[in-house]
Amino acid sequence: MGDAGLLLSGAALFLNSLMLLGRANAKSVAVFNLFIGAMQVIVPFYLIAVSDQSNWTIYSLASIFLFGFTYLYVGLTLLKDLDGSGLGWYSLWVAVIAIIYAIVAYVHFADIISTLTWVMWAYLWFLFFLSMGLNKKIDAYIGKVAMVQSWLTLTLPALLSMTGIWKSEQVADAWIYFSIAAFVYFGYITLKLRNSSARTERFA
Repeated sequence: MGDAGLLLSGAALFLNSLMLLGRANAKSVAVFNLFIGAMQVIVPFYLIAVSDQSNWTIYSLASIFLFGFTYLYVGLTLLKDLDGSGLGWYSLWVAVIAIIYAIVAYVHFADIISTLTWVMWAYLWFLFFLSMGLNKKIDAYIGKVAMVQSWLTLTLPALLSMTGIWKSEQVADAWIYFSIAAFVYFGYITLKLRNSSARTERFA
């Protein structure tokens, strides 16, 4: 699955970000979520079944399920107009698991890029929890975060990996700076959101 799956995950998150920004129809986007979600549930089951069954192999492949079931859940929720609270609380659970993956990436594998990437994904899942689990009206904000992450954590790394330059020292160094810049941007739009909310409350 590897890079191809990562690339398609980027496409799914890109479409979801456009939907959250009001640029794409929800039910149309739901169909693509179902396609990618099904693939990212079926393929890992097969890869685990034929793997060497080592703990780190299963650990690595199991992470794909976090995305697969999220996309399936999103697709069904949008397509059937379901209440999103279940998806929101599931997203909180996944956010916690993503933090654990980030810690393992840093402590066990000493992989800074994977650590930063897992932290970003954890943040995005936490935002889905705030939106659907706690009914916070932050769809446009989530759309901006998801748009950045669709390219920075999925699409471009997949393309660079397929061209064979992802693990070069120059790309690795650049990606650390890009990731830090993304966190700064998230902080900036968070402040804008808080200031906007404060002004709305004052004049309400």
